[in-house]
Amino acid sequence: MLKALVGSFAALFLSAASTMAQAQSQGDWPSKPITILMGFPAGSGVDLIARMLQPSLETSLGQRLIIDYKPGAGGNVASEVVANAKPDGYTFLLGTAATHGVNPALYPRLSFDVEADFTPISTLVDVSNVLTINPEVIDATSIKDFIAKVKASPGKYNYASTGNGTGTHLAFAEFNHMAGLDMVHVPYKGGPDAIQAVLKGDVCCIFNQVQTIMQHYKAGKVRLLGVTTRKRVAAVPDIPTIDEAGLPGYESYTWFAIFGPKGLDDAIARKFNAAIKVALADPETQKKLAELGNTPRYETLEQVKATVKRDRAKWAEVVKAIGAKVD
Repeated sequence: MLKALVGSFAALFLSAASTMAQAQSQGDWPSKPITILMGFPAGSGVDLIARMLQPSLETSLGQRLIIDYKPGAGGNVASEVVANAKPDGYTFLLGTAATHGVNPALYPRLSFDVEADFTPISTLVDVSNVLTINPEVIDATSIKDFIAKVKASPGKYNYASTGNGTGTHLAFAEFNHMAGLDMVHVPYKGGPDAIQAVLKGDVCCIFNQVQTIMQHYKAGKVRLLGVTTRKRVAAVPDIPTIDEAGLPGYESYTWFAIFGPKGLDDAIARKFNAAIKVALADPETQKKLAELGNTPRYETLEQVKATVKRDRAKWAEVVKAIGAKVD
């Protein structure tokens, strides 16, 4: 009897000690650098946003943020790592509407579930893409002109994307479907390579984020024909929306967000969420985002969860309708 009581007390003590240690650990979080995994290359649009918000987040959290690049499979490589990571608050994912909305429809055999295997933290920004062309390859001056020239030469023109299943791929696939175009998709390993392909004339065009194309646009190396959102973008106010410029009803945009692995302590998730809210509320940050064609988008944990569920359903319908496939 005494032995059993001693055993029970010991078990209770160990359980209490473990609970206290866990609570202390969570209260001290973060006590070491935090790693943010990214499924896209350095210099990509996702990377630019991470670098922009990094100083504010490091100040709020009191720790260094380490950006770890693991590009591949439309962001799935990094997503899988985080989905299987220990939920201790030191490994997160910078995901997108592609990784958590599009990919489940394009990759039916994913080893993880974008809803069940992640803890949503917060969205960061809404991002508009813009139809960008090399005028030496296709000398179009408007959306209507572009559509007419492509239709006149079926199969002649190739378009770039930042990878199979990315927002740039789906934006163009939907555009082709709605406009009735016959174009060849050429996927690249991220934004920098895809943009270089357009600049060199290897492909005629790309739907890419406004922020990553601005320097080339200002240098006169490319021509912008239309943005993918329903409203014009402040960074390029003279560029019409595709909807108003010749393809009624067209709309495509992406968002970036932070996710942790499933099982992450709620207190840690909300502390990180609060730090993101502070970073996005900074006037200077908002100004820089606007100059790049982005809109700050802070959401609570619950709102991010709803965003993923909604976009997952939306893109499943789009992928089915346009017949998009991973090459």
